[in-house]
Amino acid sequence: MARLSWEKVLQDLCFGAGDVLMRYFGRRHQIEEKPGAGIVTEADKAAESHILKQIFKKFPESSIITEETGEYDGASPLLWVVDPLDGTSNYAHGFPWFCVSIGIYEGKNPLAGGIYHPVLKEFYFAEKGKGSYLNGKRISVSACNQLSRALLGTGFYYSKKKQLAQEIKIFQKMNEVSQAVRRPGSAALDLASVACGRFDGFWERGLSSWDVAAGILIVEEAGGKISNYAGGTTDMFSREIVASNKKVHKELIKVIAN
Repeated sequence: MARLSWEKVLQDLCFGAGDVLMRYFGRRHQIEEKPGAGIVTEADKAAESHILKQIFKKFPESSIITEETGEYDGASPLLWVVDPLDGTSNYAHGFPWFCVSIGIYEGKNPLAGGIYHPVLKEFYFAEKGKGSYLNGKRISVSACNQLSRALLGTGFYYSKKKQLAQEIKIFQKMNEVSQAVRRPGSAALDLASVACGRFDGFWERGLSSWDVAAGILIVEEAGGKISNYAGGTTDMFSREIVASNKKVHKELIKVIAN
């Protein structure tokens, strides 16, 4: 396995799932409600099925965490964290901002991550210790060093009660102190946008492992910083994240804390 190209593996998986999503995109969808967790369409399920078949075919002893069908326990330490369609609400309404996101871990240690935007045909990839790439070209976080000049991204809870009200307060303050804030609707693509310098920072609470498993590594390998809302260490299971180009990170944390 020493010569295995994780880039090729993830590219094949993401592109294949992306093709599935594009076949369904723009159609009238079969939409199911997931209590407290948004919606799922037939496209989510079809893309996930494609990914699972390929993983089990090539890496049969793997463990897998998926958004739609849960967890699969395998005999090897190899763990795949799969979001077949991040941005389902966007997708279901024909809004072209969604992606496939897959992170590969060995135990708790990230090995590689891939995020694919099938409409723009943008494939983000990172391997531990080897940098981050967009369509094969090395990428890095932005050089912005003042929050007042920063373009930020965020997302909100599916809940519309107390937790959302708290996040709206943070959003309002961030909007006051930054150049602008965007809420595109795909955490994985928001993290990819930090990695390639389109966003200077991003924060969100209420996330799941499949939302961030690939993006965390892609941001870090692009020179960015990842933390929890308090500025401490975090991982894909913590359910909250702050990502930045490092230069505005302390300011982001300060605004959240206040």
